[in-house]
Amino acid sequence: MRCPVPPADRERDGRPEPRTAPRFRLDQPRPPRRKFLPEYDPEAFGRLSERIARFLGTGRFIVWMTVTIIVWVAWNVWAPEGLRFDPFPFLFLTLALSLQASYAAPLILLAQNRQDDRDRVNLEQDRKQNERSIADTEYLSREIASLRMGLGEVATRDWIRSELQDLVRELEEQRRGNRVVFPAEESGGRDVGDR
Repeated sequence: MRCPVPPADRERDGRPEPRTAPRFRLDQPRPPRRKFLPEYDPEAFGRLSERIARFLGTGRFIVWMTVTIIVWVAWNVWAPEGLRFDPFPFLFLTLALSLQASYAAPLILLAQNRQDDRDRVNLEQDRKQNERSIADTEYLSREIASLRMGLGEVATRDWIRSELQDLVRELEEQRRGNRVVFPAEESGGRDVGDR
């Protein structure tokens, strides 16, 4: 067992020793605090709310709800008096339907908010993709225009072909009219000065 330290021993030079808070290291994360409230995953809760909202929006839910209400009312009207659990004003049925509606509305709104968030993200991605497509299209249009301008100065195959055909026609006309003799024909078919 420890003995309490007398106040005189705690003092140094007649002054009380200052109390210091425990020092925390800044290069290390703090230990987790104890939490009094339970933790939940908001994404898991959101997915569950979407599943419930999807089920509430189906015909199957309406059919099951209608069958349940009909059985409830029929049991409480025609069952023996001792087995009825909700007599004629059906207050418990009204309470159950109000409770279901009070939970269904916020779940449906939560599911709609999550869908709106997804739609907003998809819209932003589509907008960025459209901007990239427009920029690519403009770049390609400028490139095609510069190629067309460059091709205006380059001889095309059709133009060369038509020029060659014109030259061949001119040569044939000269040959028929003047009977031009080429140097190779004069020397007997040999090119003398080529080497």
